[in-house]
Amino acid sequence: MFEWKKLGLFAGGVLFGTAGIAILKSTDMKKAYTQCTAAVLRGKDSVVKCGTSFKEGCGDIYADAMDINDKRYAEAEKKEIERCKATIAENQAKVEEYEKKEAASKADKKD
Repeated sequence: MFEWKKLGLFAGGVLFGTAGIAILKSTDMKKAYTQCTAAVLRGKDSVVKCGTSFKEGCGDIYADAMDINDKRYAEAEKKEIERCKATIAENQAKVEEYEKKEAASKADKKD
């Protein structure tokens, strides 16, 4: 009727649990927890350092890319200004030629 096997298993579980808690609270385990925590903190520091280095590298790349684009924009602007100057000079030459023809035409009409 009364099952000694179940009572024995229950008692063993309680004893094992109590012993486990005592082991987990022991000084040696606290040292192990401390070592594990220190290892995790070292890992965190390494990750933060790597992330910072990566971020600085990205900042340098961004700055270099901006410099390249600024140079390209300046060159394109310079070429556009030169093209506009050439167009103005060409149009100025056409105006002068037109004015000469007009002056010659007026001179012919006076004679």
